[in-house]
Amino acid sequence: MSPLWRYGRPALVLLLAGLAVGVPLWLVAVTSAKPQAEAIEPNLDLPQQWQPASNYEDAVAQGEMFRGFFNSLLVVVPSVVLVLILGAGAAWVFARRTSKLVSAAYALTISGLLLPPAVITIVMELRQLGLAGTSPGMIAVYTGMYLSTSIFFMTGFIRAIPMELEEAARMDGAKPLWIFLRIILPLLRPVIATATIMVMLYAWSDIFYAFFVLGGGEQATLPLNLYKVASAQLYLDNWHLVFAYVVVMSLPMVAVFLVAQRKIVSGITSGAVK
Repeated sequence: MSPLWRYGRPALVLLLAGLAVGVPLWLVAVTSAKPQAEAIEPNLDLPQQWQPASNYEDAVAQGEMFRGFFNSLLVVVPSVVLVLILGAGAAWVFARRTSKLVSAAYALTISGLLLPPAVITIVMELRQLGLAGTSPGMIAVYTGMYLSTSIFFMTGFIRAIPMELEEAARMDGAKPLWIFLRIILPLLRPVIATATIMVMLYAWSDIFYAFFVLGGGEQATLPLNLYKVASAQLYLDNWHLVFAYVVVMSLPMVAVFLVAQRKIVSGITSGAVK
């Protein structure tokens, strides 16, 4: 293999990845700073007249972003907490028990990775339970949707943890709850960070299931609220406001990703040193 191809291949891959990710980000960023006349046909050109402050202010005010932000937090945060707690507890059982019943339960649980949720069935069940159009109903949907993913990743991670750690704690008289809280959960920090990123990204940007479960109104989340105001022609040809809304809506997830990314690296490094 020639040196040119050896070093050029990684550079080519990085260039293609940078273009695939960077071009859409650049389009969103520059369009959100343009006046309406320049943003009617979005392009990659820099704005001739910069007005990001007024665009973002109009997007926040007209899009009712404060209420949508609160509604999104009210749904996403409990969903993530439930997915992590239930997933870690179930994964510990699946990783340490070897009976046929447990194996069958594990196979049934992770089948959610392959079988997509049926929207009609979900909505009908929520209506029968009186949870349709409510935040608790949306939390239940997200928890059920992403619990399989959490259990799958955590089970494999726990199986790699030496059993001697738990056996030593049991010999010292530790109870199962103490072992789970003091030994298993701290070691799960890298996979917990990964699961947090995945669940928050999916739930924060979800509009499909939120549309059928919440249906708009006072409970509308950020993406659902954007769809609602756009379909009402509030942002007709106002691409500068649409992209400004998208940028503001994405900022919390960017912050979560940066924080959780550090925890993943620190968790893997500390485990390697030990």
